Amino acid sequence: MEMGSMTQRTKILILLAALLVAGGILAYVLPRQQEITINPPSPSPAPPPASQGTAPPTTTTPMTPTPTPNPSPQPQPTPPPPTPVTVPAEISRGNTAKKQVIFTFDGGAGIQSAQKILDVLAKHQVKGTFFVTGKWAEQNPDLMKAIANTGHEIFNHTYSHADLTTISDAQIRSEFSKAENIISGLTGKTTKPYFRPPYGARNLHVRQIAAQEGYTSVYWTLDALDWQETATAEGTKQRILSNVSNGAIYLMHIGDNITGDILDEVFTEIKNRGFGIVSLTQGM
Repeated sequence: MEMGSMTQRTKILILLAALLVAGGILAYVLPRQQEITINPPSPSPAPPPASQGTAPPTTTTPMTPTPTPNPSPQPQPTPPPPTPVTVPAEISRGNTAKKQVIFTFDGGAGIQSAQKILDVLAKHQVKGTFFVTGKWAEQNPDLMKAIANTGHEIFNHTYSHADLTTISDAQIRSEFSKAENIISGLTGKTTKPYFRPPYGARNLHVRQIAAQEGYTSVYWTLDALDWQETATAEGTKQRILSNVSNGAIYLMHIGDNITGDILDEVFTEIKNRGFGIVSLTQGM
């Protein structure tokens, strides 16, 4: 009986022990499950929207620009050839059908005979012809205006009295244009269509350039040589009077004393011989 009670108590103790062990296990397991349920692992942060973040770099192959082909050069039109200019014949004598002569006066240096020439022209009621340089006109503007205002003809003798056969085409043109601008600015009248080559130096090429600029060369029939240092009044007068003929063009100068001293006598004698004395345009 006692033996059976011991066995019974032993079973009860074993059962209690088992319950204690099971309770401990449960006491350990249940809190862990709650921890796992209450504190789940934090989710990984979502990647930012594409508009808020920097897009991952993409590797692109650089494009080689296609070269723009150069346009084919357009053929330039060939400039038209210069209009051919007929070179007028040089004038060295006036109208030979009429009994008249032409006196021309060159101005490029002094003015010694200027006033006497104007007085003689007025006395004999003759229209004179003057070839003056642009420089001479610049230096004598009042005299230039007086010549023009009394109705005399004024033509081009270049600007600086240059030898036109020794300078370039551009310089020849400049000599004409500068003289034209200065003289016409003072007189209100053009120097065209006539010019006298300084020193009488001219050739066909000079005359071609002159023609392109609107000028015809005027030479002379007789140079009175009044400009020479050895010239005398009597010798110059006889040189002219020995060569009086229809249409003769005489060259005299403003810048010496001889012209002014002998001109009245020369005019008087020529008129006594029945010749008229006219200007260049009147005598052509």
